[in-house]
Amino acid sequence: METLLELAIAYALICVLVAMALCAARLLIGPTAHDRVLALDTLWMCGMLLAIVLGIRFGTQVYFEVAILVALVGFVSTVAMAKFLMRGEIIE
Repeated sequence: METLLELAIAYALICVLVAMALCAARLLIGPTAHDRVLALDTLWMCGMLLAIVLGIRFGTQVYFEVAILVALVGFVSTVAMAKFLMRGEIIE
């Protein structure tokens, strides 16, 4: 049964890495700034998922704490970028 879990974790890692590669491609190719912000937001989310899957794989709590930090930084940066795109300034 342990090999089934290892296969599932390996499959999840591959899926997350493919999603990150596709997000990076959209970030570079994206025709508008809104597409790039959405790709960056999804890239942050994939980074968080990567940390969670690695935490499950290695069985340590550090990766889960890193995932929480990535989620917080990603949310704040997405809000800042969206506000900048809407108004042209971040601090009013």
